[in-house]
Amino acid sequence: MSIEKVRDYFTQYHMETRIQTFTTSSATVELAAAALGCAPARIAKSLSFMVGDKPVLIVAAGDAHVDNHKFKEQFHTKAKMLKADEVGPLIGHAVGGVCPFALATAVEVWFDISLQRFASVFPACGSANSAIELTLPELEKYAPFQGWIDVCKNWQTE
Repeated sequence: MSIEKVRDYFTQYHMETRIQTFTTSSATVELAAAALGCAPARIAKSLSFMVGDKPVLIVAAGDAHVDNHKFKEQFHTKAKMLKADEVGPLIGHAVGGVCPFALATAVEVWFDISLQRFASVFPACGSANSAIELTLPELEKYAPFQGWIDVCKNWQTE
């Protein structure tokens, strides 16, 4: 089970007790925000793409949407999301529980700057009913990320 992989992963950092599980689904931004009692924007959603022959995860704020032009500038290819049946085998977690922890070996992880508005965010933990609250420095420490990028739109305040 994927949540167990994430729990084992966080055990090395003595963080496993911070994982929250819910009796209801947290598989979407809206459901996760309701389960946590927070604004949807604070959900750190993990979006799965294929770039060339590599799976790539982009972790973005819940209210952000991938901007195809920015994505192409960053990765030099069109944004191609993984199909639902590809996500588990290539990323290591099923849709609804995708997170940047305890991943399949070849996954690149990038954080979108849309997350930088918040002191803490809530990524999933490998299941459709889990999350963990992390500060941005903690997210950087515990997720094997490549860096911060700007590939999203519709989150900036006017």
